[in-house]
Amino acid sequence: MLRALEQFAPLPLQEDYDNAGLQVGLTETDASGALLCLDVTEEVIDEAISLGCNLIVSHHPLIFRGLKQVSDYNMVQRCVVKAVKNDITIVSMHTNLDNAKGGVNYKIAEKMQLADVRILAPKTVMGVEGGSGVVGELPQPMKATDFVKMVKERFGVECVQANQLLGREIRRVALCGGAGAFLLDEAIACQADAFITGEMHYHDFFGHEQEIQICVIGHYQSEQFTNEIFKSIITERCKGVRCFLTKVNTNPIICL
Repeated sequence: MLRALEQFAPLPLQEDYDNAGLQVGLTETDASGALLCLDVTEEVIDEAISLGCNLIVSHHPLIFRGLKQVSDYNMVQRCVVKAVKNDITIVSMHTNLDNAKGGVNYKIAEKMQLADVRILAPKTVMGVEGGSGVVGELPQPMKATDFVKMVKERFGVECVQANQLLGREIRRVALCGGAGAFLLDEAIACQADAFITGEMHYHDFFGHEQEIQICVIGHYQSEQFTNEIFKSIITERCKGVRCFLTKVNTNPIICL
């Protein structure tokens, strides 16, 4: 199964700072079931245990920085201990899945019903083509107010952080799941009318009034459909393996 996931989203596509791939456990063990999630928490591991799954596939790596000890000191270490004790393997597909063709950003574009979708900032690493973000076209031009309303509905968000509403209609949309502020200039350069991402800094909003419609919807919310990609890969390439989408909402940020 690990081979199937990495064939879809090759590890060379991950960013230099990342730690995608095997996190905990053994790779040669037969999978009794796979629990698919965005983040690994103790509650998610408990869910895997209750479902009889010995594999967890996450988007965000459990182990992002090196561990100097494995104890009960923090959540990451407790998760490692619990996974090892219960013979659970944890695999993460992070920026390699972000940068893969058909990956996270393509799934977001699908939810937006964008056409003619292509990579916003393409790159080739060790012969593997991919890149950051995507850009595509809406089926029909939309007023900014209607566009923001649609974004809220498609992603189930209570609030969209936006700059001044655009005075012209929106047709071309660039997007990047997660923290995509680094692609704002590329979105403007490709003449996108709107840019959707999960999070941006305060100062990134300045200076783009009537240039591009910025829509920030939350990191978790922007990547919430990633589990659907995992499920399609496993069901198509690993016949017979049980797959479960986690029922645990791991978003640590709440709106009050």
